[in-house]
Amino acid sequence: MVELTPAQISVLERLTASGFQIISLPLYENAIVVVAGNCAALLGADANSGLRLLAPPSLRIENNFAVRVTRGAKDFFVWKKKELEATSARLQELEQFTATIKRILGESSTS
Repeated sequence: MVELTPAQISVLERLTASGFQIISLPLYENAIVVVAGNCAALLGADANSGLRLLAPPSLRIENNFAVRVTRGAKDFFVWKKKELEATSARLQELEQFTATIKRILGESSTS
């Protein structure tokens, strides 16, 4: 279990107030997994007792982080043998998810 500082708890409260869910995934037991819709992000502690993104946010396939790949002229999100085309709707959802998380994490660094 990750021990949280008051500043980190504050960030998580703002994330949940914005519609994000905090979930636990055994593969990422030392990180905080934040999800909304079809997207997910891994958060970890930063040097200022806050939180930061550990990796770029991604789409989820079967509750797992997908990797974006290009095949020919199309992009896909892939996890194992499952894949989803990177449609404009999926890319927009991921972009909005990422922007909101970054905004909330940025607010914590100025608090």
